Amino acid sequence: MSLTNKKDNFISVENFSFFYGEKQALFEIDMRIPEHEVTALIGPSGCGKSTLLRNMNRLNDLIEGTRHQGDIILNGNSLYDPKVNVISLRKRVGMVFQKYNPFAKSIYENVIFSLRVAGRNQRAFLNEVVETSLRAAALWDEVKDRLHESAFGLSGGQQQRLCIARAIANQPEILLMDEPCAALDPLATLKIEELIQDLKHQYTIVIVTHNMAQASRCSDKTAFMYLGKLIEFDDTSKIFTSPKERQTEQYITGSFG
Repeated sequence: MSLTNKKDNFISVENFSFFYGEKQALFEIDMRIPEHEVTALIGPSGCGKSTLLRNMNRLNDLIEGTRHQGDIILNGNSLYDPKVNVISLRKRVGMVFQKYNPFAKSIYENVIFSLRVAGRNQRAFLNEVVETSLRAAALWDEVKDRLHESAFGLSGGQQQRLCIARAIANQPEILLMDEPCAALDPLATLKIEELIQDLKHQYTIVIVTHNMAQASRCSDKTAFMYLGKLIEFDDTSKIFTSPKERQTEQYITGSFG
């Protein structure tokens, strides 16, 4: 099933609940995520942020005993439509994890790994994808002379940017980022945050973060979640300066969490 462009409500989470066996992790989440913006999911540990994120590319399908109610709509199409090919969906919805996880391969082969799996082996095409993806990830100038060296020779921040390059090599429409800076030092974190601002012109980005300052710097929209419920969702500037809900104010001011 193809995904067609739609400017408003690019991702629509509609009355969405999610269960791990008998345990309910998400409760009737409703939110509309616009295209080409950064949406931050914030809240204390265990509030459901990562669970919601991982449902946006159906990664939670891999966990036995899970089930959902409601729906998530991408570009006007239900994620859970029986006609949706989940593998193709995950190519359209890239994922960057908390801990950078390059493969035990060269920098070059890391970037094009998914393309090789798909049988794309034309050298000129792969060379172009590698350069384009590494440039988009602000890494090309740092690694262009060592593309065939091990990815493990890169610093932590470089490895995370390599994982971003790998995620965008498939030309996804959406990038999901689950605490992408949690394992990085402040300088590497700054580079990733600057990269996120550049990438939102090409991709719709949803980021999970525990870092309030990062959410306020990086995102256009912010969703505050607590105990599996969406407490408040608004422009980031409003969430951090004049939240409507007392729980939101208490969380962002450090009263709990």
